[in-house]
Amino acid sequence: MVLGPSGAANGYQSHQTENRLRQQQLQADVHVDRMETEEEKRLRAQPKAKRKKRRNMITANLSGTRYDVIRQMVEHVGFGVARDDDPTSFLIWNDAFVSTERITDLKPYQRINHFPGMGEVTRKDNLARNMMKMAKTCPEDFNFVPRTWILPSDYNIIQNYMKDLKAHKKSKTFIVKPSNGAQGHGISLYKNLERIPAQEHFIVQEYVDKPLLMDGYKFDLRIYVLITSCDPLRVFLFNDGLVRMSTEKYLPPAENNLSHLFMHLTNYSVNKHNEFYEKGASVDAGSKRSIKSFNEYLRRNDYDVALLWRNISDMIVKTLIVAEPHILHAYRMCRPGAPLASDSVCFEVLGFDVLIDRKLRPWLLEINRSPSFGTDEKIDFDIKSALIEDTIRLLNIKMSDKKKNLNAQKMEAQKRLFRPTKRVSDTADMSEFDKKRASIERRKEELKEMLARVKKAYLREEYENRNRGRFIRIFPSDDKAKQERYIHLLEAAYSTFMAGRATSMHKEIQLIYNNKLKESDIIDMIAECENDEQQGRLNYEGKRVPGSRGPKPLVSMPSSEQYTPADREDDEETESSHRSGSPYQRDTYRSRPGSVNSRVSNRTPNGLNSRPNSGINQYSGPGRPFSGVGQTSSRSISRQAGGQKLTNIQRSNVDDTFLTSVIREREEELTRRTLQALNDMRIKFPGKSDEEADNILDRLQENWKFHKPRIASYWLVKLDSIKRRKVIDIVRSNVRAVLQRTWRVSDVDNLPVYRMFSRVFNRLLWSHGQGLWNCFTSPGGSANWETIFSKSSEVVTETELNCSRRIVQLCKDCLLIVYQFAAEAKNATPGPAERENEPPASTQRIENKPPLVSGTQTLSQRYSKLYARSETLS
Repeated sequence: MVLGPSGAANGYQSHQTENRLRQQQLQADVHVDRMETEEEKRLRAQPKAKRKKRRNMITANLSGTRYDVIRQMVEHVGFGVARDDDPTSFLIWNDAFVSTERITDLKPYQRINHFPGMGEVTRKDNLARNMMKMAKTCPEDFNFVPRTWILPSDYNIIQNYMKDLKAHKKSKTFIVKPSNGAQGHGISLYKNLERIPAQEHFIVQEYVDKPLLMDGYKFDLRIYVLITSCDPLRVFLFNDGLVRMSTEKYLPPAENNLSHLFMHLTNYSVNKHNEFYEKGASVDAGSKRSIKSFNEYLRRNDYDVALLWRNISDMIVKTLIVAEPHILHAYRMCRPGAPLASDSVCFEVLGFDVLIDRKLRPWLLEINRSPSFGTDEKIDFDIKSALIEDTIRLLNIKMSDKKKNLNAQKMEAQKRLFRPTKRVSDTADMSEFDKKRASIERRKEELKEMLARVKKAYLREEYENRNRGRFIRIFPSDDKAKQERYIHLLEAAYSTFMAGRATSMHKEIQLIYNNKLKESDIIDMIAECENDEQQGRLNYEGKRVPGSRGPKPLVSMPSSEQYTPADREDDEETESSHRSGSPYQRDTYRSRPGSVNSRVSNRTPNGLNSRPNSGINQYSGPGRPFSGVGQTSSRSISRQAGGQKLTNIQRSNVDDTFLTSVIREREEELTRRTLQALNDMRIKFPGKSDEEADNILDRLQENWKFHKPRIASYWLVKLDSIKRRKVIDIVRSNVRAVLQRTWRVSDVDNLPVYRMFSRVFNRLLWSHGQGLWNCFTSPGGSANWETIFSKSSEVVTETELNCSRRIVQLCKDCLLIVYQFAAEAKNATPGPAERENEPPASTQRIENKPPLVSGTQTLSQRYSKLYARSETLS
């Protein structure tokens, strides 16, 4: 059929209508789909909010543990429990062994409850083997494990031992255990070891046949120990535990009762099957009791409980010292590239089984890596729940750790990306200046790492002291003598088990566990490195100056000018102006040439004899950190009382404020006594009286322009760092003696005033002795030692500042005495070259005296005579 124009138009319109209807239907379908999608989003909004709340919570992965008490305590401290095996949880708790690969994959903010390498002391055969090795090195310290043999390797040895016993007609009992057994399985007692199979893997121990008994029953102690870190090692002892008793009355082992395991074994897993097992209604009754009730039992029977627990703590620390080389090596292999002083991703709760004999001597039986946290009885829940709660709190897991870790990873990636590449050939072609600068940079990096470690250790210890709960830290020990012994044993352990790395590890041990540098000391050392770097740059730039020849003169080293009579007249006018002051100032300040220092010969109005430094600004304005009378020290505790009614808490605050004021007044009084004692000190010249020593100091100051360049060369050039430190140590040792006598303490290192004095001593040695020399040459300048206080937020009282000034003056006098002593000891008659530079006869007052020691002696021998009299201060 043929259509005309009108029919074609109608067909086109119908086709357009169909297309339009199809598009509308399509849009409607799309709209319906979009509505369904929005509905789905709306329905998913509610669980998403819950997931977001869960994402902002610290979670724990407890899929590897079967104990409900761990889940309860995790929720009790506010953590969330992951529903599945979440590998990103903050806390991971497993009852079984953890592979090293899993520890390697942990993020720095995560914590898992096992250390790699712990099997070196938790397996019975490894514990016996390692203890025997350490007993050969330190027999007196590792005698708390019964004599042990490992089968089958020691089968012949134990057979020979049995023959010796028979030859001497002695009889002993031996307990045989599987090497890797647990819960008392496979344990048996023997009198004759010939019955033991030769090829079985067993541990044979001498049986402790005279144990301490409670109500006629044998018992042992389950002691819980927490290790929060192995790098550095930190060990905590829980102040409670379990006393596990046997269920049959104890009799000495004999052939007819060796098979009575309910009598000789104390394992709960063994004795719970006995019909005589008693579930106690309290902590001091039944077959399972608490350690606190055991301590009360000992006190009632007049036993020394404190001595027992000192011995037990000592035994635990020594055992973990044996394990430390193995654990640290395995941990660092699992965590390569981890920054120093970073938080440990591992922790461990160990169960020590300890037996007490009749002499109250502890014996280590075994160590459980995964102690049971079953709560069959109420006493189990009370003790183990407290243990787990305090453990989680002591780990210091924070939500912010994850964000900090991500930021640290980004910064480390940027450092690797923008780190310049260095070729070996470039370092070989380095100039002396570049080599020295690189050496200083390495030293600065080491000091910065040390500073980070010291800060981290301080913050960690502060947190532990606040949150340790029922834990007691037993390593590091607060007892310095005991800590020194532990460090010695730790070095012996590394020498025994890691002989190839013993030397480097000994240095690291001293740095970590015996570091006596404070944070302020390290900051001063970093500032010294920066000063050396800047000085080296100036010297390097000075060599490029055209026409410059010879070495660049020392900083602050004066020119060798002639000391003329006119200069002396000016000095006399200055001295007379001081003498014409008030009656209290008359004959008090005796000025020395160049206003270098001043000495006090009479008492000042406050009754203190002082020799202040005239080069030190005495003004203590509002911009300085020094406090005057009535200003509170930053070390004191300030409490503010509100305007409310006087409640019990406010009365407690008032009492604390009163107590604080009393302590502060006592400290101020002791500081004043310290200042008086320092003012009474005088530098002694060997072989001369105090008056002659004062005359020598006066003559050196009167001829200062002549002696100034020589003293500068002697102190800054001729003396090395060791001898410079010896000069300062003359004053330091006597200051320590004064503080011990005044404050009546044997250890003055923890006194705030001595820490401040140590900063002063370090500043005087700053920049290879430049700090002390600046006290002679640049009074009041930017290099003055007082800048260490202006950069600190700590408030220093005026009395403490005067003590520091007096110490600086004593160090200056000590340097002058040492210089004069060395000059007289070297040669009694000056050479021709020195005579040309001598001051005029009218101004030279130093008399030529015979040398104190023979000119044939070495320099060290001459110094030994001076340093032997360390009581040069009286």
